[in-house]
Amino acid sequence: MLKAGIVGLPNVGKSTLFNAVTRTRNAEAANYPFCTIDPNVGVVTVPDDRLAVLSKMSGSKKLIPTAIEFVDIAGLVEGASEGAGLGNKFLANIRETDAIVQVVRCFENDDIIHELGSVDPIRDIEIINSELILADIAALDKRRSSRSKKAKSGDKESKAEVELIDKLMPHLDAGKPALTMDLTDDERILLREFFLLSSKRTIFACNVNESELGETQKDPGSHPLVAKVQAYAAEAHGAETVVISANIEEELIDLDPEEASEFLADMGVTDSGVSTLIRGVYHLLGLRTYLTTGVQETRAWTITEGDKAPAAAGVIHTDFERGFIAAEVVHYDDLVAAGSKAAARDVGKLRIEGKEYVVKDGDVIEFRFNV
Repeated sequence: MLKAGIVGLPNVGKSTLFNAVTRTRNAEAANYPFCTIDPNVGVVTVPDDRLAVLSKMSGSKKLIPTAIEFVDIAGLVEGASEGAGLGNKFLANIRETDAIVQVVRCFENDDIIHELGSVDPIRDIEIINSELILADIAALDKRRSSRSKKAKSGDKESKAEVELIDKLMPHLDAGKPALTMDLTDDERILLREFFLLSSKRTIFACNVNESELGETQKDPGSHPLVAKVQAYAAEAHGAETVVISANIEEELIDLDPEEASEFLADMGVTDSGVSTLIRGVYHLLGLRTYLTTGVQETRAWTITEGDKAPAAAGVIHTDFERGFIAAEVVHYDDLVAAGSKAAARDVGKLRIEGKEYVVKDGDVIEFRFNV
């Protein structure tokens, strides 16, 4: 299962957000640095309203959503790449994740101590990015030293690595993450073997005050700090931002869905920031969902963007991929519009696809196979 690591400076709301995302109280959330030391891990279901609609249509006995894993990682401080704070431990934990949720404090509260004494989200982001980049530079220096001798002797793989490192270094030295480097397809494949921290896809979670959530979700540009983060994230990372209020989300932990909806409505909020964040991370990881539905269950299945029908079938069972014959496919929107599979077939929306079909998010599929 792919992992998203929740990172940020101390006291920006990371552990509170982790508790909200995982609907638990496993992570200690306290008003002092490093209340998180060992990472907390939680499996999170991805919100998907389509399941309930399909379940009603099919009379399913149960619903099974898809899921991803979130990791709450200790707060990073300036100098972490040189061992400050929990330095190497922090960097090792984040290296094991597939994507980063960077929590950025966009609220003022005199009762919650900021590590640096003031609220400045761009400064906070740059501190974290700088530490990740510095750690990457150190790792690449070490890798280049170990590969140079082989490269000079004519080893093609080592030569390719050294050339890529030489191309990356000026980019990193300029304070730019490896993710934003313009590389060829072959170079990107090779880059994965370096496991660079700054090459991980990132989404920024702007943590705002409870009273500001509703208006900021409607118009993020109306909140000066959130507007700055949006502009910076887009320009420096090509990344998205999500507006959340970790404190509000934590209030929802002990409420059932109906109570949670009423609570949000009373605050003028139509959607949970955490739900938006979970879906955003899912797509950030390059994950997509196809659906199956029947009397026994309606289920969401996780695939990687670009997967073809046999690979998607293999997610259910390897026999489905090995003995793949065809896929009976209708997109969720077309199925709902038609009202049933039979009606979708009558209007030409239900079709048979072969091995080269690239499965789309929201496809409702029944596989034909023989082993």
